Amino acid sequence: MERKKVAIVTGASAGLGKDFAHALIKEGMVVYAVARRVEKMTDLKKSGAITIKLDITKEADIVALVDTVKKEHGSVDVLVNNAGFGLFGSVEETTMEDARYQFDVNIFGLARLTQLVIPLMREQQSGKIINISSMGGKVYTPLGAWYHATKHALEGWSDCLRLELARFNVDVVVIEPGGIETEFGDVLASSFFDRSGSGPYAHIVNALKNLMGKRKGSPTDVITTLLIKAVRSKKPKTRYVAGKFAKPMLFIRKWCGDRFYDKTIMGMIR
Repeated sequence: MERKKVAIVTGASAGLGKDFAHALIKEGMVVYAVARRVEKMTDLKKSGAITIKLDITKEADIVALVDTVKKEHGSVDVLVNNAGFGLFGSVEETTMEDARYQFDVNIFGLARLTQLVIPLMREQQSGKIINISSMGGKVYTPLGAWYHATKHALEGWSDCLRLELARFNVDVVVIEPGGIETEFGDVLASSFFDRSGSGPYAHIVNALKNLMGKRKGSPTDVITTLLIKAVRSKKPKTRYVAGKFAKPMLFIRKWCGDRFYDKTIMGMIR
């Protein structure tokens, strides 16, 4: 009997991560759904997921997760690196401690988990590593320097990894969501209000608040559809893009130049 494929989904307690985990269960996979808030994953557990508490910044948690998967199933076929958050606030007012933590979550924790999964995929000569980036990995906004820095880093890191793993039949895929209706927006608003809501950049904060109040994001299933397409494909694209504003913003950034892009962004938040 053909063995069931095994997937790990990080950041599975809410939003996109939870949707991804449910979708992969429906695909017939063994799904390890991991997140710090394990109590938020009871629905996934009822659906058949194996839920594990994991802080992506803690080495012991990451090693224990991979050891558990190796012991119980011996392989990983799909790794969905979804865990992450957005730290927003002006460069001037954001502490270096907070900036380092943003990189610890969005880059270094993701990279460490991937490092430990790669040997399993390499030895079986197959696998998919799917990194959830953002349109923010290609574009930029005021008050988002550290968040955008991590997503720009993830884009380049993924490209290098794709080349390294090609000969082992391991695909590296980047998904770049635009505006999506998740907890991210609430966290973002709280983040930049706390750091920059009453200082010299308060005018930008207030403008962004008004803009966010008028614009709703796309539903999460828009991105989940892309994930499943990549998982099913024998030859997935290197990148998938969807979600509100993503394609037009990426188009402007790529073809119209920095100054035009700057004017477009600042014109939206006046």
